Amino acid sequence: MIFLRSILFNVAFYISLIGLMIVGLPMTFQGRHAALEMARRWGRSSLWLLDKICNLKVEFRGLDNIPKGALIIAPKHQSILETFALTLAFDDFTYIVKRELTWIPLFGWYLSATQQLAIDRSKGGSALAQAAARAREILPQGRQIFIFPEGTRRTPGAAPRYKYGVAHLYAETGAVCLPVALNAGLFWPRRSFIRRPGVIVIEFLPPIAPGLDKTAFASLLQERIETATNRLMAEALLRDPSLRVNMASGADEKNE
Repeated sequence: MIFLRSILFNVAFYISLIGLMIVGLPMTFQGRHAALEMARRWGRSSLWLLDKICNLKVEFRGLDNIPKGALIIAPKHQSILETFALTLAFDDFTYIVKRELTWIPLFGWYLSATQQLAIDRSKGGSALAQAAARAREILPQGRQIFIFPEGTRRTPGAAPRYKYGVAHLYAETGAVCLPVALNAGLFWPRRSFIRRPGVIVIEFLPPIAPGLDKTAFASLLQERIETATNRLMAEALLRDPSLRVNMASGADEKNE
């Protein structure tokens, strides 16, 4: 049943996404906030489909830890789910995305309309400087900037590989940083179409105030996210030990 439900969900998920992008296309000409609302509709409809088709629910914890106004949001990244589910908790968000995504028909038009922060990752250090410069323009507007500290999705249980970008952004902007832990990869694994039933937990952790040096910040951020993520994964595995099939192995680490 998990196999069949997963196929049905994936078909419905992409039909819903394409349908929303087509129907909502006029909103891309009505300003950034109108286009952002379409992203939230995608998030709400996708979570509804997950619940109804796969019996997979999403629980948000620590909502009272979210500061008002501008901030940097640093989530653990294990699946595609958090890219749309997190939009439901913030009113004026901006993702740091690779520039190539803006070239995708329809989807890329929404990225441009919502003024997401697209960078050319092939440029290395200059891409970081570009991201920091744009962030200094965006944050005074009261907006929230998402940056995945590890840069890409990681298999649950894989050794953390935090990159320099989030610490650079924190130091260059002087913004509050909100760490986010989750266990999504146990239910929505990367490189797999299977969606397992259960409860995905996304937890907003206590924010990190500005003023730390880059090394201290990077160490604190990783410790908070990894400790909480491991706790959430252990909680899920206690309920359903079969989820361990989606944990990292030695082969997974070589392919990361």
